[in-house]
Amino acid sequence: MKTTHRYSALFAAAAATVLIAACGEKVDDATVGQKIDNSAATVQSAGAELKNDAQVAAADAQAAGSKAADTVAENATDMAITTKVNAALAADDKLSALKIDVDTEAGNVALIGTAPDEASRQRATTLAAAVDGVVTVDNRLTIEKKNS
Repeated sequence: MKTTHRYSALFAAAAATVLIAACGEKVDDATVGQKIDNSAATVQSAGAELKNDAQVAAADAQAAGSKAADTVAENATDMAITTKVNAALAADDKLSALKIDVDTEAGNVALIGTAPDEASRQRATTLAAAVDGVVTVDNRLTIEKKNS
Protein backbone atom coordinates (compact mmCIF):
# COMPACT_ATOMS: atom_id res chain seq x y z
CA MET A 1 0.00 0.00 0.00
CA LYS A 2 2.81 2.28 0.63
CA THR A 3 3.87 2.06 -3.00
CA THR A 4 0.40 2.98 -4.24
CA HIS A 5 0.27 5.91 -1.84
CA ARG A 6 3.66 7.05 -3.04
CA TYR A 7 2.57 6.88 -6.72
CA SER A 8 -0.58 8.81 -5.93
CA ALA A 9 1.40 11.55 -4.19
CA LEU A 10 3.88 11.68 -7.07
CA PHE A 11 1.03 11.86 -9.60
CA ALA A 12 -0.70 14.61 -7.59
CA ALA A 13 2.55 16.64 -7.43
CA ALA A 14 3.09 16.27 -11.19
CA ALA A 15 -0.50 17.33 -11.91
CA ALA A 16 -0.15 20.35 -9.63
CA THR A 17 3.08 21.37 -11.39
CA VAL A 18 1.39 21.13 -14.80
CA LEU A 19 -1.59 23.19 -13.61
CA ILE A 20 0.62 25.87 -12.06
CA ALA A 21 2.66 26.09 -15.26
CA ALA A 22 -0.51 26.30 -17.36
CA CYS A 23 -1.87 29.16 -15.26
CA GLY A 24 1.39 31.14 -15.34
CA GLU A 25 2.93 33.15 -18.13
CA LYS A 26 3.79 31.63 -21.47
CA VAL A 27 7.24 30.16 -21.55
CA ASP A 28 9.45 31.66 -24.28
CA ASP A 29 10.60 28.72 -26.36
CA ALA A 30 12.63 30.93 -28.79
CA THR A 31 16.24 30.01 -29.26
CA VAL A 32 19.05 32.49 -28.82
CA GLY A 33 19.40 32.71 -32.61
CA GLN A 34 15.70 33.48 -33.00
CA LYS A 35 15.94 36.18 -30.36
CA ILE A 36 18.90 37.76 -32.17
CA ASP A 37 17.01 37.61 -35.49
CA ASN A 38 13.98 39.29 -33.87
CA SER A 39 16.19 42.02 -32.39
CA ALA A 40 17.87 42.61 -35.76
CA ALA A 41 14.47 42.89 -37.45
CA THR A 42 13.34 45.42 -34.82
CA VAL A 43 16.51 47.48 -35.34
CA GLN A 44 16.04 47.40 -39.13
CA SER A 45 12.43 48.55 -38.76
CA ALA A 46 13.46 51.40 -36.45
CA GLY A 47 16.23 52.36 -38.89
CA ALA A 48 13.80 52.44 -41.81
CA GLU A 49 11.40 54.60 -39.81
CA LEU A 50 14.23 56.96 -38.84
CA LYS A 51 15.31 57.19 -42.49
CA ASN A 52 11.74 58.02 -43.53
CA ASP A 53 11.47 60.70 -40.83
CA ALA A 54 14.79 62.19 -41.99
CA GLN A 55 13.58 62.29 -45.60
CA VAL A 56 10.37 64.04 -44.58
CA ALA A 57 12.35 66.56 -42.50
CA ALA A 58 14.73 67.16 -45.42
CA ALA A 59 11.82 67.76 -47.80
CA ASP A 60 10.26 70.20 -45.32
CA ALA A 61 13.57 72.04 -44.94
CA GLN A 62 14.00 72.21 -48.71
CA ALA A 63 10.50 73.64 -49.14
CA ALA A 64 11.16 76.22 -46.42
CA GLY A 65 14.48 77.13 -48.04
CA SER A 66 12.84 77.49 -51.42
CA LYS A 67 10.15 79.75 -49.97
CA ALA A 68 12.80 81.85 -48.21
CA ALA A 69 14.75 82.13 -51.47
CA ASP A 70 11.60 83.26 -53.29
CA THR A 71 10.98 85.90 -50.61
CA VAL A 72 14.56 87.15 -50.83
CA ALA A 73 14.33 87.31 -54.64
CA GLU A 74 11.04 89.22 -54.46
CA ASN A 75 12.47 91.66 -51.91
CA ALA A 76 15.55 92.21 -54.10
CA THR A 77 13.31 92.86 -57.10
CA ASP A 78 11.21 95.33 -55.09
CA MET A 79 14.35 97.15 -53.94
CA ALA A 80 15.58 97.38 -57.53
CA ILE A 81 12.22 98.78 -58.66
CA THR A 82 12.28 101.35 -55.83
CA THR A 83 15.80 102.41 -56.80
CA LYS A 84 14.87 102.79 -60.49
CA VAL A 85 11.71 104.79 -59.69
CA ASN A 86 13.72 107.09 -57.38
CA ALA A 87 16.27 107.61 -60.15
CA ALA A 88 13.55 108.42 -62.68
CA LEU A 89 11.95 110.94 -60.29
CA ALA A 90 15.34 112.52 -59.50
CA ALA A 91 16.03 112.98 -63.21
CA ASP A 92 12.88 115.10 -63.61
CA ASP A 93 13.64 118.81 -63.15
CA LYS A 94 10.34 119.57 -61.34
CA LEU A 95 10.04 116.49 -59.13
CA SER A 96 12.19 116.11 -56.05
CA ALA A 97 13.10 112.56 -55.14
CA LEU A 98 13.75 113.87 -51.63
CA LYS A 99 10.09 114.87 -51.25
CA ILE A 100 8.67 111.61 -52.60
CA ASP A 101 8.85 108.29 -50.76
CA VAL A 102 8.66 105.25 -52.99
CA ASP A 103 7.40 102.03 -51.40
CA THR A 104 7.33 98.83 -53.45
CA GLU A 105 5.76 95.51 -52.54
CA ALA A 106 5.44 92.68 -55.06
CA GLY A 107 5.88 95.19 -57.91
CA ASN A 108 3.15 97.49 -56.62
CA VAL A 109 4.58 101.00 -56.20
CA ALA A 110 3.19 103.64 -53.86
CA LEU A 111 4.29 107.26 -54.29
CA ILE A 112 3.90 109.27 -51.08
CA GLY A 113 4.86 112.92 -50.63
CA THR A 114 4.42 116.17 -52.52
CA ALA A 115 4.59 117.41 -56.11
CA PRO A 116 4.82 121.06 -57.19
CA ASP A 117 1.72 120.91 -59.44
CA GLU A 118 -0.85 118.53 -60.96
CA ALA A 119 1.15 117.99 -64.16
CA SER A 120 4.21 116.94 -62.14
CA ARG A 121 2.05 114.67 -60.00
CA GLN A 122 0.76 112.89 -63.14
CA ARG A 123 4.29 112.75 -64.61
CA ALA A 124 5.44 110.95 -61.44
CA THR A 125 2.86 108.23 -62.13
CA THR A 126 4.00 107.95 -65.75
CA LEU A 127 7.69 107.77 -64.78
CA ALA A 128 7.06 105.12 -62.12
CA ALA A 129 4.85 103.01 -64.41
CA ALA A 130 7.57 103.01 -67.09
CA VAL A 131 10.04 101.19 -64.82
CA ASP A 132 10.46 97.51 -65.69
CA GLY A 133 8.77 95.24 -63.14
CA VAL A 134 6.18 97.76 -61.91
CA VAL A 135 2.73 96.17 -61.73
CA THR A 136 0.67 99.11 -60.45
CA VAL A 137 1.29 102.67 -59.25
CA ASP A 138 -0.63 104.12 -56.32
CA ASN A 139 -0.04 107.86 -56.55
CA ARG A 140 -0.66 109.42 -53.14
CA LEU A 141 1.21 112.62 -53.93
CA THR A 142 -0.32 115.88 -52.82
CA ILE A 143 0.21 119.27 -54.46
CA GLU A 144 2.58 121.58 -52.57
CA LYS A 145 1.02 124.74 -51.27
CA LYS A 146 2.88 127.78 -52.49
CA ASN A 147 4.01 130.29 -49.88
CA SER A 148 2.90 133.78 -50.85
